[in-house]
Amino acid sequence: MTDGIGYALPMRLGGTKRINRANNIADLRKLARRRLPRPIFDYIDGGADDEVTLGRNMSAFSGYEIVPDVLTDVSSIGTETTLFGQTLAWPLMLAPTGLTRMFHEDAELAVARAAAKQGLLYSLSTLGTTRLEAISEAFSGPKVFQIYIFKDRGLTAEFVARCKAAGFHGLALTVDTPVAGNRERDRVNGLSLPPRLTLKSMLSFAAHPLWSLPALMGSKFDFANVSHRVDALAAGPMSLFDYIAGQFDRSLTWADVEWLAREWGGPLAIKGLMTPEDAKRAIASGASGVMISNHGGRQLDGAPAPIDQVAAVREALGDGPDIICDGGIRRGSDIVKACALGATACSIGRPYLYGLAAGGEAGVDRALTLLHEEFERTLALAGINDVSHLGRRHVRRVPR
Repeated sequence: MTDGIGYALPMRLGGTKRINRANNIADLRKLARRRLPRPIFDYIDGGADDEVTLGRNMSAFSGYEIVPDVLTDVSSIGTETTLFGQTLAWPLMLAPTGLTRMFHEDAELAVARAAAKQGLLYSLSTLGTTRLEAISEAFSGPKVFQIYIFKDRGLTAEFVARCKAAGFHGLALTVDTPVAGNRERDRVNGLSLPPRLTLKSMLSFAAHPLWSLPALMGSKFDFANVSHRVDALAAGPMSLFDYIAGQFDRSLTWADVEWLAREWGGPLAIKGLMTPEDAKRAIASGASGVMISNHGGRQLDGAPAPIDQVAAVREALGDGPDIICDGGIRRGSDIVKACALGATACSIGRPYLYGLAAGGEAGVDRALTLLHEEFERTLALAGINDVSHLGRRHVRRVPR
């Protein structure tokens, strides 16, 4: 059964076994690459321009080493933390990702269900393919809505009202998209939505028929949370993209953040800032936290890696506000390093999308389980029996 673009490969015999044999996020990435046509996989995997920032987001973690304590009782390890005013089982949130149904027919609902099993926070994208009300009905756990301040402020205000009515616990305002990044893989691949046969994509689609046939013959693509406002939708999916692109407002200032904070009146994180100065402006403008993020290397190529900014931002903000390190997480040890530097939690996008593409909800659950096991094991090996005990003394730059 499909809804919108029900593009996912059905789980074939033995698919669950393959998922369970994945030993790390890299293994899930390999499975996703096998199951998706090249243009669709590259949409997950790619970044902007030369993808320097995309690579640096991950490699920067290897520039830090963990300094362990010894002879500490680690028979029981406390991992709970609080984010957006909600208790999480361990310090991770699932970041907002657009177009999720393109990777599996269960889309955002599969991701939210996996988050619920792990006691984690799920964040739904404005450009998601499932209505926020459907997420609220299906998912009782901590949930945040990723929002933009559009040129049409009425559309933004409508989202705020809908999130209040649906019981969302927080908003994450994305501020690093005055224009779209130059994602050359998508251009080279001739990616279109919904996917259509082109000379560039024909061979890749033909090699993945169980994905491609439903994709090419399925119902039209739908940005579930905005399509009702778009008259141009009747003219085709790309008209919807043109409409959304036209809504991004290059004139946004901190005054607009103050307006949103007043409209919402609840936990609000600013997503996409990178400096201590902007972090302080965010809190002064009414935010309760910040997401240090470069959009997964999909916007400004050459931006710093989020992990390299965490310590300075924490020093600037003090102990109160939430700080989320967003980008480059591939191991549970990465989460330990970020928390030791001062992050409240980390967020992931690609790791769970690899799992989703590889095997739906089971794949997302596998991705989260692997990261959780690595996280707890790293804490035990580092002699840390509660995540709240992590501090700067537990991590240092690798000597050069």
